[in-house]
Amino acid sequence: MGNNKTQSVSIVFLLSFLALVCCSNAGDMVVYWGQNEKEGSLTETCDSGLYKIVNIAFLSAFGSGRKPQVNLAGHCDPASNGCKSLSKEIKSCQNRGIKVLISIGGGNPGYSLSSAGNARTVADYIWNNFLGGKAGSRPLGDAVLDGVDFDIEVGGGEGFYGVLARRLSEHGKGGRKVYLTAAPQCPFPDEHLKGALSTGLFDYVWVQFYNNGPCQFESSNPGKFQKSWNKWVSSIKARKIYVGVPASSSAAGSGFVTTQQLKAQVLPFVKKSSKYGGVMLWDRAADKQTGYSTNIKASV
Repeated sequence: MGNNKTQSVSIVFLLSFLALVCCSNAGDMVVYWGQNEKEGSLTETCDSGLYKIVNIAFLSAFGSGRKPQVNLAGHCDPASNGCKSLSKEIKSCQNRGIKVLISIGGGNPGYSLSSAGNARTVADYIWNNFLGGKAGSRPLGDAVLDGVDFDIEVGGGEGFYGVLARRLSEHGKGGRKVYLTAAPQCPFPDEHLKGALSTGLFDYVWVQFYNNGPCQFESSNPGKFQKSWNKWVSSIKARKIYVGVPASSSAAGSGFVTTQQLKAQVLPFVKKSSKYGGVMLWDRAADKQTGYSTNIKASV
């Protein structure tokens, strides 16, 4: 028989370790990058070691006869081919095991789909200019991105985004997989993305639980968030569902959740679902300012 005191200490240590591993892991962290110069470079973002997926935001103009246009705020000027230098940074991120996606849409008008044929044309453009296809002038250089994020918040032709998703998925069947992700608003179903999400082709869905009073988290009334979360995980065919939150109180109009609230009230609930994937943050600039993701990971 061993020393009882030593055994007791060992058991306490083991239980504490298991509790830390089992109950503190926040899952994968996803972040949007590209809309604020203060967020730093893409390489710096990936070298932080905080994120598993980075969405480059946004391909903000496309469809209905428009010339597709990338808008990366002050980072670079795609019109003068100034964003091609990002190719090296994208490859650096991917070499670290980080998926890098092009996010289409955003909160500003300037995109829509006019028909099924238009949706397929847009998909072909995305394939040839950002993914595994070939085009004479690729906005972000020759790097092959890992997939496409649908952040469709305005525009028209909502019924054609399913066609866009199917076409992109078809392109990926011949070789390198095209990951499809989406960022719907938390009221279910999302008015802009319900058609696309009904295809069942999406790998990851990060629901925006902010700027939406009826379903965002509030510590005084957690039930409305929990009800919304349960609806999403039970109704959407996707590999993983993520909790989308702003990384600072100024990054959204409402719905900011402190890291303490996230760890104490949100994560213990959402992690009960086998479809829970992690946390999506808007955006890198806010996260860099507040250290939101660092504070979450500090509990792992």
